[in-house]
Amino acid sequence: MYHLTQSKGGISSIELGRRLGVTQTTAWKIKHKLMQVMIERDAGKRLKGRIEMDDAYLGGERSGGKRGRGSAGKTPIVAAVETTPEGKPIRIKLRRVSGFRCSEIARLAKDNFDPDSSVISDGLRCFAGVTEAGCSHHVIITGSGRKAVLTPAFKWVNTALANIKNAMTGTYRAIREKHVPRYLAEFEYRFNRRYDLAAMMPRLGYIAVRTPPMPYRLLKLAELGA
Repeated sequence: MYHLTQSKGGISSIELGRRLGVTQTTAWKIKHKLMQVMIERDAGKRLKGRIEMDDAYLGGERSGGKRGRGSAGKTPIVAAVETTPEGKPIRIKLRRVSGFRCSEIARLAKDNFDPDSSVISDGLRCFAGVTEAGCSHHVIITGSGRKAVLTPAFKWVNTALANIKNAMTGTYRAIREKHVPRYLAEFEYRFNRRYDLAAMMPRLGYIAVRTPPMPYRLLKLAELGA
């Protein structure tokens, strides 16, 4: 628990195995069971008020494959950051989606946002789906490239996405798409409790013993929830 909660960029199962003196397979089981606890702990907590929202892909181009949106090897995700009215970050939600469609964003918003929240997004059309969850939607056209990244309205969601990508690229050799929700949950769990690092381990231990067991055969299955 210490290595998962106190490492800013995360830790691979190979490195975790070295530190614990166990095999990589055993370390993988331990890590994924704890990440599953993190998923279940934060699943029912909704964002509210002002919410910055943006899309991204995890993974990269495969040799000889299509580039850009929709290319093989990329997993679409959505990041949403609840902030104060002044724009200070409070909590984050990181969710894998099956695609950037209105129906998918509407489902995500209904599961993760309080009605009457104020969602701020760029011009991606599918984000209008948040209105189906009772949220208001404010669009700010940012363009692309560095100009989009520096837009003040999306400061924290852009910062979070950059940190996630850097952490995963620098820590993990490969992440299977079906397990992406657990890796996102690990980052989300640490971010949402960043102001009380000392309490992370006892709180994680407390909820872990109250979470239903997750045998290896279930750990290997795809995580269906976004």
